[in-house]
Amino acid sequence: MITVVLVIHLMFAIALIGVVLVQKSEGGALGMGGGGGGGGGGGFMTARGTANLLTRTTGILAALFITTSLILAVMSGAGKERASILDQSESQIPTTSTEQPVDTGPSVPVAK
Repeated sequence: MITVVLVIHLMFAIALIGVVLVQKSEGGALGMGGGGGGGGGGGFMTARGTANLLTRTTGILAALFITTSLILAVMSGAGKERASILDQSESQIPTTSTEQPVDTGPSVPVAK
């Protein structure tokens, strides 16, 4: 089940990246070539309509991405014992340092 959610999560991530890269930057054009004003034509979608569609799509994909992230986080912790490290006594806490001190040989005094 986690594999299915993970594959869906990756699809949302790739789609989100694609939609963000397709969007036109706000300040990149510096107000030049702001077309869309006049003369008829009647294209399929205006620049404003395309921007609104991409903005909505980005929001929806972001919400789905966050939702699948939360689902994966909950699923990864399912079935595991929830214990705090503070509840354990010192004898139960595993130690990570098993290194012995390293002998560097005789120390040489530095002349001042």
